[in-house]
Amino acid sequence: MLTLPLMVGLGLTVLVTSFLSGLFGMAGGMVLMGLLLILLPVPSAMLLHGVTQFASNGWRAWLWRRHVVWPVILRFALGGSAAGLLFALVGAVPDRAVSLLILGLSPFLALAVPARWALNAQKPLHGVLGGFLCMGVQLVAGISGPLLDTFFIRSAMTRQSVVATKAAIQSVGHLVKIAYFAPLVAGGADETVEWTVILMSIAMALFGTNLSRRVLDRMSDAQFRLWSRYLVMGTASVYLGQGLFLLAVH
Repeated sequence: MLTLPLMVGLGLTVLVTSFLSGLFGMAGGMVLMGLLLILLPVPSAMLLHGVTQFASNGWRAWLWRRHVVWPVILRFALGGSAAGLLFALVGAVPDRAVSLLILGLSPFLALAVPARWALNAQKPLHGVLGGFLCMGVQLVAGISGPLLDTFFIRSAMTRQSVVATKAAIQSVGHLVKIAYFAPLVAGGADETVEWTVILMSIAMALFGTNLSRRVLDRMSDAQFRLWSRYLVMGTASVYLGQGLFLLAVH
């Protein structure tokens, strides 16, 4: 059970991270996932993160709905469903250190992809592959934003279309994550997530998403891509260090 100070801190964190996600379409989920992995058991952290981010991304997709590129979403959903089914058959639960390591490594690995293998969300096969890979990473590390971003960097889409389409894709991904981890949390003896925490997190997620809309309108596409990269790489470095520390102490 979370204490009142921790609940207040969590609420503020959800507000700030939802604002970041609404502004850049990423990064906020990474920050929140890292905090939840410290406060809660892995299945509970995954479930609460999934509920919060589903609310944040779903509302963001609705606010920018006229910019959503639906064919891209359908292809990602197809690949993501295949990955979700595979994980359901295996029934794997990630270790905390492994989750943090993958969380930290994913942006660097995505950046290391050679130019000749550049991925583009607007290409049909790339979209299906992206859905499969991103869902797999999401079920292990809790987020897939850095990897998902590599499929949009080389697309011809505007910043509004990128944010809106990624929000819709991530909504589907978080819904699958909720369906996967909810039975694990329900069946655990000490891995519960209180309804008050869930409702507070949803409210803060919606509020933070609303705050980000005006700021995004004032940014240029170049500023959007530059600051997105800096923010993600900086956050990833922190989690990579945390994961290495946990492996060392064990």
